[in-house]
Amino acid sequence: MRKLVLPVAICLIATGLGPAWSQGKPPPLGVNPAPAEPGGKPPPLGASPVPSGPAVAAVPGGKPPPLPPGSGPFGASPGGPRAVSSGTGFVVAPSRILTNYHVARQCSEMRVRTSTGAELTARVGATDEQRDLALLTVQGGDPGPVLSFRSGPELRRGEGVVTYGFPLAGLLSSGPTLTTGEISALAGLRDNQTQFQISAPVQPGNSGGPLLDLGGNVVGVVVSKLNAQRIAQSTGDIPQNVNFAVKGNEVVDFLRRNSIQPRLAPTTGSALRNAAEVGEVAHPSTVFLRCMR
Repeated sequence: MRKLVLPVAICLIATGLGPAWSQGKPPPLGVNPAPAEPGGKPPPLGASPVPSGPAVAAVPGGKPPPLPPGSGPFGASPGGPRAVSSGTGFVVAPSRILTNYHVARQCSEMRVRTSTGAELTARVGATDEQRDLALLTVQGGDPGPVLSFRSGPELRRGEGVVTYGFPLAGLLSSGPTLTTGEISALAGLRDNQTQFQISAPVQPGNSGGPLLDLGGNVVGVVVSKLNAQRIAQSTGDIPQNVNFAVKGNEVVDFLRRNSIQPRLAPTTGSALRNAAEVGEVAHPSTVFLRCMR
């Protein structure tokens, strides 16, 4: 009998396509899905569609600013590019936004909605598919203040963390959502040393959002969650709060390799905040992203 190999993580990108909320029926247990990518990163399992019933707006990211007369859906002109998915990003340098590679992949253009409600455009610059990172250059305005990355001390298991982003666009709040949790493990899926495991709840649409410590400094980038449906199918048990983020030092290295000097700051005990205060730090710097095709 062949050993069963199941894809066990799902990228957190939300789409506005598809007639149903379900991610679809999983493959039969006797069928081996595609193997994991090199480095322990599992193959993407596809995006989560937004429900299209009358009670839920099928607009990624919730309710964007009103469109001018004659405009098409998702901020696109009739016959022009349409928003096919959404995610989260945050400001890492003037006019530069960081997000996940899988959020920006194959997008003809990125639309950016800032904390002030301004609608800007961005182009994809540098990418790192292995680490699942992408750097965007914003055009036509200021996306917000720059967030600082934690310079030390080393992050420990059990430290509190906060996520900030735009999960389940079109279903939940059109504004950002904050969740809290802890660093569960210092490695990701299949002992991936470029990621943390976190207990903070995340959903499709959180992809690319900042993971912050209680000092308000970025310690990672939210990237994926364990696919509970696949695990339950294999083991009969439903895992809870098993999610992943790219480590902050990996992000800093990516930025430096692309001529961005990130802002760094230590996290000291005297500077610790509560979750609400961390959210106030993240809010003006975190943006809602739409992938246009």
